Amino acid sequence: MSSSKIQHKVKATRNYRYLHKWLGLPLLIFFFLIGITSILLAWKKKAELLPPTLKTQVENGTWILPSEMARIGEEEMKKLGRDEAVDRIDIRPDKGIAKVTFKTHFTEVQLDGFSGEVLSVETRHSDWIEKVHDGSILDYYFTNGEGSKLTYSTLTSLGLILMGISGFYLWYYPKLIRKLKK
Repeated sequence: MSSSKIQHKVKATRNYRYLHKWLGLPLLIFFFLIGITSILLAWKKKAELLPPTLKTQVENGTWILPSEMARIGEEEMKKLGRDEAVDRIDIRPDKGIAKVTFKTHFTEVQLDGFSGEVLSVETRHSDWIEKVHDGSILDYYFTNGEGSKLTYSTLTSLGLILMGISGFYLWYYPKLIRKLKK
């Protein structure tokens, strides 16, 4: 095969190696962060990063209104001296409970959906781990938007794609060069 074709592949391999090395070094931190938080999120129930979902003791009752659930959650936060702005209420009909979560912290109040009794008040570690995982932790604490999350996700995704492409050529071109030399 022609020497210029081989030289072109050798030069391309060097360029891919350079790209792979210098792109990979700063992205390594983010890849580790995403990898570690992925494992934690996959195992969140087994690792007890999420409070266990309790069950009602009332049988065949009538559900209290969501506005009442929010009020009870807010009262619990006032007792603890925490911000009481409710983010959402997760209702679990099969368990007879509701989970009230908040906008400015990672606390969860579990309520009996029939009696309104507070069953537990615990931290949802999986929520802050998820925010670290997708980059929205910066938005959560500083901007209250989605700019950091979108930038972080886009840059790490593009970096991973480029690392995959350059890694493929770092594997493929040496094989091709050996074949062309024969």
